[in-house]
Amino acid sequence: MKIIILGAGQVGGALAEHLADEQNDITVVDSDATTLRALQERLDIRTVHGNAGHPTTLFNAGAEDADMLIAVTNSDEINMLACSVAFKLYRTPTKISRIRSSDYLDNTQALFESGAIPVDVIIGPEQLVTHDIVQLIANPGSLQVVDFAEGRIRLVAVRAIAGGPIVGRQLQEIREHMPHVDTRVAAIFRHNQAIIPEGNTVVEPDDEVFFIAAQENIRAVTSELRTIDEPYKRIMIAGGGNIGATLAAQLERQYQVKVLELSYERCRSLSEILEETIVLHGSANEPALLLQENIENTDVFCALTNNDESNIMMSMLAKRLGAKKVITLITNAAYAELVGQEIDIAISPQEITIGSLLTHVRRGDISNVHSLRRGAAEAIELTAVGDSRSSKIIGRRLDELALPQGVTIGAILRGEDVIIAHRHVIVDSGDHVILFLTDRNRIAEVERLFAVGFGFF
Repeated sequence: MKIIILGAGQVGGALAEHLADEQNDITVVDSDATTLRALQERLDIRTVHGNAGHPTTLFNAGAEDADMLIAVTNSDEINMLACSVAFKLYRTPTKISRIRSSDYLDNTQALFESGAIPVDVIIGPEQLVTHDIVQLIANPGSLQVVDFAEGRIRLVAVRAIAGGPIVGRQLQEIREHMPHVDTRVAAIFRHNQAIIPEGNTVVEPDDEVFFIAAQENIRAVTSELRTIDEPYKRIMIAGGGNIGATLAAQLERQYQVKVLELSYERCRSLSEILEETIVLHGSANEPALLLQENIENTDVFCALTNNDESNIMMSMLAKRLGAKKVITLITNAAYAELVGQEIDIAISPQEITIGSLLTHVRRGDISNVHSLRRGAAEAIELTAVGDSRSSKIIGRRLDELALPQGVTIGAILRGEDVIIAHRHVIVDSGDHVILFLTDRNRIAEVERLFAVGFGFF
């Protein structure tokens, strides 16, 4: 596939790396020549220096015969203009744009769905990040929660802790503990090494366990791996920007929410927007303010400013002063690798955004892609199409499938029924199959496995 990526920043660069590894024809456009040179030195891609919204720049990037344009520059306006130019002048078939401003997103129907601005897919990072944090708060004890099949199936990552009923025991014993709850452990990461689990695999303390289950069974399975946290009640948010404000608005009717914001004018604005949230003027870097606001009784502290260093420092301070759990927004991947145990969950907007973008870029009938463990692993939802004569998977038991190394099937959605993947399950046409890849470089093999063809017998 010939893909033009506009913007060589953290999202554009990481996306180019993902897609170049999968034998796509990638061209990256940016106004910073130094950034482009650095990207070209490590990736087999083409680069074009110029303004992403200019017709000449898009022509030089090959827009005339491109299959897809992905606009992820730092400017909403340039992203939208580039999509318009690509459509009007070059009839580019698929146009994806990152749009951050709520002013645009609040008018999606009039601006985009009406065709006034020809964007086929809108990616809103703030909304994606907010959704992920809401899921983490709704599922105490989880490190990551991703939805498949419109939320009916969930993939959850938890840290196994000594004392959990199944910790120190074989996975197959889960069924003995919970005979009426079906689940599948898709992968275990131990000392950053992936383990594809079998029934006799023993769960060890500190393992990062990814399991798949129906939504209603998540809490029960989590309780097998750790002493489950009590439902959260008190949430403190540091940073009243777009993410912090949106998160507070979504949480305030179910939780006791406080927002700390350094800008007095922004505090006044938030107090008018939010109905039940307590808005405080001040910095979460001030121990006296945190203590005054009973940080020791806070269930979840969320550091969501636009400064990584501040987020990390205030999260460490909140944890030391007694916050039970801290969730920290970190955009710099290098920082995410360095954070210690005082930060419970590091949220990467880039990783979340890339997962959403890949959903629309992947070949075949893929309806969901989630990037996991800072891009090292992936979970995907793929629809099985064809019949037993044209497909390598339909009509076959799961233990008969030639899955690539490091790939496991966790669950299947068949109509309204959630079927946890066990070896005797047979794949039917139309099934939504949930797969976990410990090595994202295997995606091309998965796509070939699910592709419809002839002569498989």
